[in-house]
Amino acid sequence: MLRSRHLTTAGYRPVKSIVRTSLLALCLSPAFAHAQAAPAASATPVAATTATPADAAFRAIYQTEWQWRMQLAGAWTEDSVDGTRKPSRSLPDASPQALEKQLAYLDGVLRQLDGIDVAALSPAEQVNYAIYRPQIEHKAAEIRLRDHEMPFNSDSSFWSNLDFMARANLRTADDYRAYAARLRDVPRYFDQQIANMRAGLARGFSVPRAVLPGRDVSIATTAELKEPEAASLWAPYKAMPAGIPAAEQEALRAEGRAAIRDAVIPAFARLLVFFRSEYMPKARTTLAAEAMPNGKAWYREQIRKYTTLDLTPDEIHAIGLREVAGIRAEMEAIIDGLGFEGQSQATRFNDFLTFLRTDPQFYAKTPQELLNHAAWISKRVDGQIGKIIGTLPRGRFTIVPVPPAIAPFWTAGRGGAGTYWVNTYDLPSRPLYNLPALTLHESAPGHALQGSLAQEQGEVPGFRKEYISAYGEGWGLYSEWLGKEMGIYETPYEDFGRLTYAMWRACRLVIDTGVHHKGWTRDRALAYLRDNTALSEHEVTTEVDRYISWPGQALSYKLGELTIMRLRREAEAALGPKFDVRAFHDAILSQGSVPLPVLDAQIRAWVASVQAAAP
Repeated sequence: MLRSRHLTTAGYRPVKSIVRTSLLALCLSPAFAHAQAAPAASATPVAATTATPADAAFRAIYQTEWQWRMQLAGAWTEDSVDGTRKPSRSLPDASPQALEKQLAYLDGVLRQLDGIDVAALSPAEQVNYAIYRPQIEHKAAEIRLRDHEMPFNSDSSFWSNLDFMARANLRTADDYRAYAARLRDVPRYFDQQIANMRAGLARGFSVPRAVLPGRDVSIATTAELKEPEAASLWAPYKAMPAGIPAAEQEALRAEGRAAIRDAVIPAFARLLVFFRSEYMPKARTTLAAEAMPNGKAWYREQIRKYTTLDLTPDEIHAIGLREVAGIRAEMEAIIDGLGFEGQSQATRFNDFLTFLRTDPQFYAKTPQELLNHAAWISKRVDGQIGKIIGTLPRGRFTIVPVPPAIAPFWTAGRGGAGTYWVNTYDLPSRPLYNLPALTLHESAPGHALQGSLAQEQGEVPGFRKEYISAYGEGWGLYSEWLGKEMGIYETPYEDFGRLTYAMWRACRLVIDTGVHHKGWTRDRALAYLRDNTALSEHEVTTEVDRYISWPGQALSYKLGELTIMRLRREAEAALGPKFDVRAFHDAILSQGSVPLPVLDAQIRAWVASVQAAAP
């Protein structure tokens, strides 16, 4: 049985009451329950059911919108490098005019959705509606609230994300020509982003000045290049497919070289001047999201978008404080078990953290050693994962270091279908005792596994493959806990590292709402994370700056995990000897990324179906 601190059912309030009503009906639907009991390998959201007239109307809406969405050039991120997307010849149109047109279209979609009788939809389409409508609402809100005027944070940025474009799998000469066209489009794209940032500065909507020092380095890395071949964006040209004739390869390299020299480097140089001479001096001196124009509405929208719940900042803060207290007790128990005394009882906890942060035994000597250790952990997981998950993906992942241009300000690692990114920058900040938890979260059974299963769902609407942070990060954090069941944590120090990561995510609930709602200072936030976790000082700083500059996102991890832990505890209690952990995890994973209220309905229906099955 699970031991977990958890949200009560009363804490869950979906954004739209109409969606809550449909989910209740869904949970009670025999067809839906049957679908959840079906083998996860079917990779379908629900069992095939007779389509209703309402289904046809709803499908026409989302199929038309999806085709429209696919015509828009998308921004590149670490999740855009699986080689499955058709290379476009341009970067996104970030102009206010284009965004206003997009908003008008999305508002039209919402009006069409208002005309759908959700109760008349088949169970399969009720699930799709509960996922699709919030997705469109959030996309419209992003434009309406002018998110594009703050197009970066301390973790990620439009300029650094171009490096991920360089990892796209280019197979043909046409792919390379499209890539060169995107490179030539960088000046236009950057100019639009600069104009948007100026508009944000003018109204006090910006990244706080306090987290900006040093962020210009990632721009300068490209802006100050003398040779195009030294650019990270040159990577696709280093080894080209043998199927492209040698003479054509040279012509394509010449095209890429000219694009980087004449377009990319000058665009980065102009951005660097703007960032140093205009953005940094004029950025707001406040920290709180709620201190910005329309800040309270904007922050609540961030909460809804990232958590899929309608919790208030005060509610989230209280949950965080309860979690911190509970995890602290578990950490103290490990220190007791190790017989660590410290200088005094009053200072023992902080003394133990100092020991972990400074003892050389806990740190890799080379980047390759860190990568090797991560690979060894992931391989040990391979030997256990079939015991806890029934349906495993066909996809595999690789382990690579975080690109140097973004490594100084990136988190310790990140993962998705195909790639587990390990940050090898500043090795004294990458303790080995945290690496099992990190690896479980980012590779398997975490993001790499979940992401591959989502890609392998089969015939589902395209919008079903968009990532939902509360679900994905909740599963990732829950995966860290699963490491205990799999025997991955081999020492008390590694188990303490697991609790440090759990505490890290609990502290996020306190710090994010503390900064953006309660008026916390940066120093107070730093002290809170430093005093409660064994994260390195570098990680403490980069993480707090991330929460300051990216409000709401950090809330998704713990709230998602608490949901999954609660659902498992309830399923264990309801099913008793009928509970099968492999089937439970398949029920969690088989649907792909879903809002937490949808997941709640899915698992309740799965429990009901197991109860109804013959003994």
